[in-house]
Amino acid sequence: MGESDRGGSESRRRLSCLAVVVAVLALVAGGVLWLFQDELFHPFGDARACEGSDTMLPGVISAGGVPIPADASDIHYVTENGSAQVSFLSDQMPDYLHRTGIVPEGKSLFDKTFGVAYALGEGDGELPEGLCGPALKGPAWSYDSTGPGSNVSILVERSPVDNSAFPAPARVIASFHIR
Repeated sequence: MGESDRGGSESRRRLSCLAVVVAVLALVAGGVLWLFQDELFHPFGDARACEGSDTMLPGVISAGGVPIPADASDIHYVTENGSAQVSFLSDQMPDYLHRTGIVPEGKSLFDKTFGVAYALGEGDGELPEGLCGPALKGPAWSYDSTGPGSNVSILVERSPVDNSAFPAPARVIASFHIR
């Protein structure tokens, strides 16, 4: 074998090793990105926060000073200029509406004194601008707090079969001022 053959085979071996090293590094970098994607691509590293949020909400979100239901799941929020909109699913809406003081204890959840039917747009449902996650689907019921300093609006899906009940779980959008 000649000197030039040995040099060519050695450079091919080096290129092969370099290709393997580059592939391994790319695989490791991709794995790290995948592992930390929530922290890298959500505001504040909070998977609940929607793009464009300017304030991080605490682990336990309170609307008007009342924590959202303990069973809340699929939580998403957007914050802007001191206001927040939070979307979540919950089976505990009657209790929550009573705890917030929006509907007094013992009163009907669908009494027009405390809330009104809310007409949703046609199509896939409604989601306020900037809020990410699943849309609220109709029919819905809208509540506005009347207590001093609370400034909370709650929009809750109603059962499509029974207009005097919530589905289990119900999609909720709570809008409030951040304190």
